[in-house]
Amino acid sequence: MTSEPGDTTTVRVESERGPSGPAAQPQSAGDMTEPVQAAARLGLSGLPANLLVRGRRVVVVGAGRIAARKIEPLLDLGASVVVVAPVIGTEVRAWADAGRCELVEREFRADDLDAAWLALTATDSPSVNAAVYAAGEAARVWVNSADDPANCAFTMMSVVRRGDLVVAMSTGGRSPALATYLRRFLTREIGPEYEILLDLLSEAREAMRTSGRSSEDADWQRAFDSGIVDLVRAGRVADAKELLNSCL
Repeated sequence: MTSEPGDTTTVRVESERGPSGPAAQPQSAGDMTEPVQAAARLGLSGLPANLLVRGRRVVVVGAGRIAARKIEPLLDLGASVVVVAPVIGTEVRAWADAGRCELVEREFRADDLDAAWLALTATDSPSVNAAVYAAGEAARVWVNSADDPANCAFTMMSVVRRGDLVVAMSTGGRSPALATYLRRFLTREIGPEYEILLDLLSEAREAMRTSGRSSEDADWQRAFDSGIVDLVRAGRVADAKELLNSCL
């Protein structure tokens, strides 16, 4: 079973006996737990980024149910996906038959990452994950291993998408269940009206810049405080646009 990154190992520290007194007392597990937890969390603290994968070669090692969950958004975002696995699941096979991804039906080899831009593993084999990670480090290719943070150069976040609006969340690997809950919660809260609202805001911003006005000086918050989201949610897009113009 793979441990969550927040799991800790009890550490016992003893100093050598000094010339003027007895050996120092070993630190208890309670004394050491907090620093060890902090170190584990720090190891998975990263810089959030939005990777532009369209047209990029992404290698996915594994072709089962979990791999399919990783592959689908890559295909939707236009990545050039190569799947390496000795056994191919039904969903992945269907994508390959439709010409959406390439299959390499065998065990992983280090040269599978030649010309790769990104790599993901979704296997139940720690040794395979480690081999992919090692090959990625040697080839300077970022690797993510599902549920195996020790073999990750980057971690994946739970994501809510509404057109170009993207909300990502992560628990640093400490609780995937919480990340999933938050994604479901925000999917309900951030409805399709926000995609329409983003279009309105973008159009208004572009019009301001075209006219020579600075969009930084506009009172965008006033529009939000005046109920523009509720207008769009109710389908009153023209009224929302009029409200936005009056606030800017």
